[in-house]
Amino acid sequence: MVDLRLPRLRRRSLAVWERNILVWRKLAGPALVLHFGEPLIYLFGFGYGLGRFVGEIGDIPYITFLASGIVASSAMMTSSLEGTYSVFTRMVPQQTYAAILTTPIEIDDIVAGEFIWCATKALFSGTAILIVAALIGAVDDWNALLVIPVVFLCGLCFAAPAIVMATFSPTYDYFNYYFTLVVTPMLILCGVFYPTSTLPETLQSFVEFLPLTHAVALIRPIIIGDPVTDVLLHVSVLLAYTLVGYYIAVVLVRRRLFV
Repeated sequence: MVDLRLPRLRRRSLAVWERNILVWRKLAGPALVLHFGEPLIYLFGFGYGLGRFVGEIGDIPYITFLASGIVASSAMMTSSLEGTYSVFTRMVPQQTYAAILTTPIEIDDIVAGEFIWCATKALFSGTAILIVAALIGAVDDWNALLVIPVVFLCGLCFAAPAIVMATFSPTYDYFNYYFTLVVTPMLILCGVFYPTSTLPETLQSFVEFLPLTHAVALIRPIIIGDPVTDVLLHVSVLLAYTLVGYYIAVVLVRRRLFV
């Protein structure tokens, strides 16, 4: 029988987050290379290469436009990878959760801890991109640091469907469906590389329902120093995905672990 009770939020979930931090510290070197190296390639390759032909978008240098979009997309990618591959690894092959459940920590604590950890990794990635963008002159306003809580919220938002996917997948191969059919279309269509206003009207209406569109709409104006419009709408969409996804994830992890 599926347990449909509302999730319980307890401080013990931070123990799961702390456990992941301790493991991550052992692999911090390769992780930091990924966080700094990948955005550097994107910013130089697309920002300078493609930017030479694009020039400016709405009086914004293309490299700055791109940097703000990559901060949002990186939060999505990092949180999604952690919520799928890493969560599945701890849930199935390594049986880490089974070991954790022999302690006073419960399933709800595990899921909450994983959500916070996914958002933390998204924050690492987004901050790395801001640093790289600042070093190459794409971002030159200290107000850009105001995106940090938004990036954390994005990490929570995209952790939700990723963990849900991890509960359904029998093997790692099934994540190809999620990244090919969900993550990649959002990366291409949601305003990371170009304004969504250039899309056909039907597609514009469709992408308004996707969380990355709202993440970009919040992050980009903060980074470039423009006023943020429709803040309540964008935050509400990200929170809705987070809260609904969190509930579904808890219910499905309870079912998968048979506890």
